[in-house]
Amino acid sequence: MDKADTAHAPKGVVDPAGAARRIRLATYPPSLPLQTFVDYFWLVEWDMTGRAPELQRVLPYPNAHLVFDQGRTAIHGVVRGAFDRKVEGAGRVLGVRFKPGGLRPFIGFPLSRLADRTMPVDGVLKKSGAQAEQHVLGQKDDVSMVAAAQALLMAALPAPDPRAAIAEHAVAAAAATRGPINVAALCEQVGIEERALQRLFSNSVGVSPKWVIQRFRLQEATWRLSAQAPVDLADLACELGFFDQAHFTRHFTALVGQSPMEYWKSQQVRQ
Repeated sequence: MDKADTAHAPKGVVDPAGAARRIRLATYPPSLPLQTFVDYFWLVEWDMTGRAPELQRVLPYPNAHLVFDQGRTAIHGVVRGAFDRKVEGAGRVLGVRFKPGGLRPFIGFPLSRLADRTMPVDGVLKKSGAQAEQHVLGQKDDVSMVAAAQALLMAALPAPDPRAAIAEHAVAAAAATRGPINVAALCEQVGIEERALQRLFSNSVGVSPKWVIQRFRLQEATWRLSAQAPVDLADLACELGFFDQAHFTRHFTALVGQSPMEYWKSQQVRQ
């Protein structure tokens, strides 16, 4: 197995400086047979013993996950709002981040039906949820946990879905720095008519192309505003495709819980 990447907090983490103090995050690449379906395996470990619980907020990417979490093991569809997790005590979680379209062959129904929802792993893996959880979380270290999860997926491996590669390409185009800021531009870039793109995203990704574009733009905004350098909010709003600064502020505040300026100030205090 390839060596782990001790990952920096991704753009979706609202408080990257705080996350670095709370948790250890590592990622592992999938084995060759799983690369069609899986982006990577991720492991989060924390020890808050003797410390007050803290809230970790994440702006999720347009990816489904299989999560091995004590008492909460499940398959998670795309979360359209913010995802909050109270970090307390000590523990570890292993997750499988599927590529856009990668989960679809495992579950046999459109990913849009799983948005903001979870489902038991029993219907996908060849073990019950409790057995799968113990099989993975009972391992002694990262490498063993990832190997156990890979074995479970390999035992349930479906035939690839040819639409998945198209969905992955379209999502990657939306995620690109200075990428398309609206659905029409994304359609032009990937060469797919809008109604066909909407159907593809509903089936293989789980959310609309418009949602994906806006989520990447808001993740980019939090990433920029968490840096020490000051940011011109009007210029940032224009660059990210919002009508104006007020439009950007409304969307940012609804998702992050603070206005862009409030968020920037809070990140300067934490660094």
